[in-house]
Amino acid sequence: MPVKPDRAPLADRPAHAGTALLVIDMISTWDFVDAEKIVRAAVAIAPRIGALKRRCVRAGVPVIYVNDNRGRWRSEFRELVRVSIAESAAGAAIAKHLQPEDDDYSVLKPKHSAFYATPLDLLLRHLRATRLLISGVASDQCIVMSAAEARMRDYDVVVPSDCIADQTPARTARALRHLREAHAIATTPSARLRMTARRRAPAVG
Repeated sequence: MPVKPDRAPLADRPAHAGTALLVIDMISTWDFVDAEKIVRAAVAIAPRIGALKRRCVRAGVPVIYVNDNRGRWRSEFRELVRVSIAESAAGAAIAKHLQPEDDDYSVLKPKHSAFYATPLDLLLRHLRATRLLISGVASDQCIVMSAAEARMRDYDVVVPSDCIADQTPARTARALRHLREAHAIATTPSARLRMTARRRAPAVG
């Protein structure tokens, strides 16, 4: 699909180094079926995703929250954030590290993949992003499906091994192995990801 970002831009600036960070399904009240099996792992990875996010922001890499719409097409992302903090101790603990900022983007998704029936691909094109860092939950569902579809759309993909979680460490290990072996997706730990600094515009006068 042809895209002309300059004609009707959806983003105010291009992604630095063509890179964008996706944070998938980390904003939640954690009250769904089997949530108790994954919530502790989600809380554990939140500080690491938060640290990666701060590095991205400093480097000029845009952050996109891709979140389940809780089955409600009347959902609004900022309201989901408010409810997750107000109604869930785990949601509040995660938000302490991953509170969305004014410059962050958000996309609501109806199914597992971040791309299915969402405007994510269009937003990424307007950001001129070609490389995605994918974080969040759950490793063998939304993360695998989003990463595989990103590769299908010809994005370069990295899934930092310490920034995804599932109901058990074994399920995350299997998902990471599948990403590496079946899709040739890098799973470099977040601390080892290189983030080039954004150049500042020269002073005038």
